[in-house]
Formats: sequence, C-alpha cells, structure tokens
Amino acid sequence: MSGREQALWTRATLGRDGGPLDLLTARFDRHRYAPHAHAEFTVGVCVRGAELIDYRGGRIRTGPGSIVVLAPGEAHTGGPAECEGYEYRAMYPAPSLLTEGTLTFPHFREPLLDDPELAAALRTAHTELSACPDPLETESRLPWLLTALARRHSTARPVCDTIQGAGHIAHAVRDRLADELQCPPSLAALAADLGLSRYQLLRAFRTTMGMPPYAWLAQHRVTMARGLLEAGRRPAEVAGLVGFADQAHLTRWFRRVVGVTPAAYRMSVFPAA
Repeated sequence: MSGREQALWTRATLGRDGGPLDLLTARFDRHRYAPHAHAEFTVGVCVRGAELIDYRGGRIRTGPGSIVVLAPGEAHTGGPAECEGYEYRAMYPAPSLLTEGTLTFPHFREPLLDDPELAAALRTAHTELSACPDPLETESRLPWLLTALARRHSTARPVCDTIQGAGHIAHAVRDRLADELQCPPSLAALAADLGLSRYQLLRAFRTTMGMPPYAWLAQHRVTMARGLLEAGRRPAEVAGLVGFADQAHLTRWFRRVVGVTPAAYRMSVFPAA
C-alpha cells in the first residue's frame, strides 16, 4: 500500500452492551481486493474517483455520491477504475439492521443506487461516528438510515408506520434517558421494555420530539452543562458530569446548541475564572 493509500477501521457499538458495527474509511490508488465475501451486508458510499467491482457475474462502476449495497455471502472484488484512484466510506451491518422496518428480508436487485439525499446522510453519519463512535448516537442514526435504505431500494415490504401512543412512548424514553444521563440504556433494551421494535421506538420518538434520541440527550446534557459552567465548574470536569465521553464531545455539541465553546460561555458568565 502506497503512502497515499489508507484503510482505517473503526468499530462502533450499537447502544450500551450492543453489537458491533464496523466502519471503513479507505483511499486506494492501486490496491485491488482479492475475491472475498462478508457475513454482513456491505453498504458503501463513493466519495472521490471511481471503483470497479466485480459482482454477480457483472461489473459495477461507482462514482462520487453513489451507494453500493452488496449482499451477505456474495463474492466480489474491488479496485480503482482510473489511475487517480478512489475514496469510499463503507459499513458492514448485520442483516437484522436492515429488517427492523420491513416485514420481509431485503433483496436489492441493483447493487448500485442513485439516492443523493441518503448517500449524503450515510456519509455524514459515517464520518461523525468514525471520529466519535458514541453508542447511543450510533444506535439512533445507523439503524434508521439502514431501514430507509431497505425500504426505499429493496424488495422488502415495509411495516406500518402508524405507532399507537407515540407521544407516551417518546416521553417514557425521554425520561429514562434523562434519569440515566451518564450511562444511558440502549434503545434496543428500551424498545423491548415497551414491547416495540427499535424502529418503532425511533419513529415514535422522532415524530414526537422532532429529533432522534441521541440528539435530544445531547441537548439535555448541554442544558445541564450550562448550569455547571455558570456555577464555576471547568469544561473538562463538566463533560464527565453530564455524560459526554470527553471535553471534545462536549465542545462539539455545546457549540451546535449554544453557538460558542464551553470555555467561551464560562468566561462570559463567570469572568473571574
């Protein structure tokens, strides 16, 4: 592998004590994969250049923004289509992650998909979760996107999207997340307690609260952090007290919600620090 080529793996976790989900960030100029297969689905988004993939007796040529879906157990190869090489982001979800919002197993007749909105969402989630693989964020984002992939582009029949008592479900989940701020339960466990699938829980929460569970919890943590900063606590200390993985994670969300860093906010409300 040349100095410009790279393959970086991140293993994210789907909720507290949940299963793993591998994420790959790759850039290749010359490397070609030998024929191989995965036990999981392969879901990839091309970022730059073009890749040639031999699959199901044919050849696929990707381009920037295209989504590739390869089925479990099916052999394939991959390599650059041009001398400039290519970059892509890939994830390897278990089949169950694509069936939470469907009644039947998803079969993708075409492995190469044109869906710019979903491609952008997959790429963004992949990039952010590779940098900070928070378990609740992973569980809130990726099963939802993978369900959308299966429902939009596979032969699987979707489940009914009407969730009875969605408001009650969302408020129950909200309260559990707030009560267990530093070590939140997995969405799979919360769904099981409520007699729901994880997809049903996510749909009820997003419909009622206007955001996924991890985003609500992050904003709640920021609210708690503001109070601690106003009381004179330092950002590095506050991050752990409200459940963020580290100060960088606190800073990322604090800036999103408040518009400034925790340190800048603390200086503005506690100038003697």
